[in-house]
Amino acid sequence: MSKLPPKPENISERTRLVHAGREPFDQHGFVNTPIYRGSTVLYPTTDDLLHRRGRYSYGTKGTPTTSSLETAWTELTGAAGTVLAPSGLAAVTLALMSCLKSGDHLLMTDSVYLPTRQFCNGMLKKFGVETTYYDPGIGAGIEALIRPNTAAVFTEAPGSQSFEMQDIPAIAEVAHRRGAVVLMDNTWATPLLFPPHERGVDIAIEAGTKYLSGGSDLLLGMVSANERCFKALRDTYDSFAMCPGPEDVFLGLRGLRTMALRLREHEKQALEMARWLDARPEVAKVLHPALESYPGHEIWKRDFKGSSGLFSVVLKPSSNQALAAMLDGLSLFGMGYSWGGFESLVIPFDCASYRTATRWEPGGHSLRFHIGLEDLDDLKRDLDAGFARLREADARAA
Repeated sequence: MSKLPPKPENISERTRLVHAGREPFDQHGFVNTPIYRGSTVLYPTTDDLLHRRGRYSYGTKGTPTTSSLETAWTELTGAAGTVLAPSGLAAVTLALMSCLKSGDHLLMTDSVYLPTRQFCNGMLKKFGVETTYYDPGIGAGIEALIRPNTAAVFTEAPGSQSFEMQDIPAIAEVAHRRGAVVLMDNTWATPLLFPPHERGVDIAIEAGTKYLSGGSDLLLGMVSANERCFKALRDTYDSFAMCPGPEDVFLGLRGLRTMALRLREHEKQALEMARWLDARPEVAKVLHPALESYPGHEIWKRDFKGSSGLFSVVLKPSSNQALAAMLDGLSLFGMGYSWGGFESLVIPFDCASYRTATRWEPGGHSLRFHIGLEDLDDLKRDLDAGFARLREADARAA
């Protein structure tokens, strides 16, 4: 079968996204790897079957469709290998299970995605893994929390909802010196904006549900690992057979080709909206790492190549009724969990009840925004009307 000439070594990430994981002449010249559905793989001879000769052996072990996305993601992240999972949370749990056993100690950032915390407090505790939550701003000071049985340190930057920035290289240096594996939920930035393995992360987790998809129409997770950790990750994946559906993988491959363009547009839109919100009289502060006023900005500027479309704001004190009047009347901002799609979203949040190592005391209602691909003037008018409803509701209650 004919092959395309090898790609140059020095191509940009934007070009890499278009070409990675594609072998058109393995697919009769068609540009995209098709959807392979199936469980059974046939062998031509008894000897081939007994010795498992062949690229594929069974549907749970992979197909040409899954291999295409795994190969592309490995190339993009600079990892030793990648496995896929049926959701972002499944990717998190798979990564944790690959490096933890009964009796181990896990250090987990206090700003982590809530379902990850619930998995630690429930399933990991049930299987004898102790979790200690730490201040996300601890940096190299994490050394004081590392025990002889600390097997892993989990990071997420910026923090889920509250957007604390973490010094990943400093944490990684200490963790590696003490023999621990470093994991990171890198969904906010994707490898395009934060190359995790270059920054010292052993196992990187991304929810392809978000920016890889771009369409709010699939659930998918990716876990990439370096040479140190990939064998254990792949063995864990094979033990669980945690394979995503072929249609979702195909949609992930399709989204991959345009992710760089979409992410840059989300970045531009979100930065302009963050600055607009920062000037609003109803807003106390904007939690966006790319803003110069943000406490973690210098770390973001040093380690990240850009920002995405997700950030939070803290409003000045107002009533619950006023907040509901603001949000319920929005016509362009949907209220729903997840993010990373083409549409703009907003949710109120309060993470005070589940913080254990830090305190969340913002002083007002908190909102998380995802800025989509709509016209910004339209989005600003929608929010401007919402803020007017908020003020009117508070004035009536006064």
